[in-house]
Amino acid sequence: MRALAIAATGMSAQQTNVEVIANNIANINTTGFKRARAEFADLLYQAERPQGIPNRDGGEAIPEGAMVGLGVRTVGIRNLHTQGALTQTGNSLDLAINGRGMFEITTPNGDTVYTRAGSFNRSATGQLVTSDGYTVNPAITFPQNATDIQINESGQVYAVIPNQTNPQLLGQLVLVNFANESGLEPLGDNLYRETQASGQPVTGVAGDTGFGKVQQGYLESSNVDPVKEITELIAAQRSYEMNSKVIQAADEMAKTVSTGIR
Repeated sequence: MRALAIAATGMSAQQTNVEVIANNIANINTTGFKRARAEFADLLYQAERPQGIPNRDGGEAIPEGAMVGLGVRTVGIRNLHTQGALTQTGNSLDLAINGRGMFEITTPNGDTVYTRAGSFNRSATGQLVTSDGYTVNPAITFPQNATDIQINESGQVYAVIPNQTNPQLLGQLVLVNFANESGLEPLGDNLYRETQASGQPVTGVAGDTGFGKVQQGYLESSNVDPVKEITELIAAQRSYEMNSKVIQAADEMAKTVSTGIR
């Protein structure tokens, strides 16, 4: 009975949906996290009676056929790169991007990755690094005797040095955009990697056209809306239950047939 297989695809799809929602809720307090959404498409259709052809020689074309769908499948899990709320921290090395753009990071093995999580730190050698110790590009090195760090909206990094009248310019942070941010590969640890689907990175300066501004002393919160996630979780749960009811009904129908034959 096809209903069993069709309903099974529905249960599998809703299980994936619940897993995506669960990951969103688990990362509700993760800095710079971007919520995901499962996307589905219907499967192939079996033609019980094709439309558009005559039923008999010389007759009119059949206006409506009989096409039976075979279920659903997961076609993608889209990361939604919408802006999260900015939370003030007061830490001079906490940076948030208000608008489009990502920070460029170099991993210990030399790979270039990208992040929206600007909870940066100063390494033992004075370099600007992520919470995992990965270097922020371009490399910024702070003087050991710096008493304060100032970063403006354009991403220029200054250090206040004792006995110097003006702050010392240390470097310029850059931001990176992608034609298709949803095509980036999430790696965990708030990092993303370029793929063919995302397109080539476009580098620019904060505040330029198409790039957001850098906000010092702020962090971007997760863009997960708890009310929306709970609503979608309930809908996914009910859809799963309805598909299980279809399997139960199909099983009872098959049992009725087999009992009648005996």
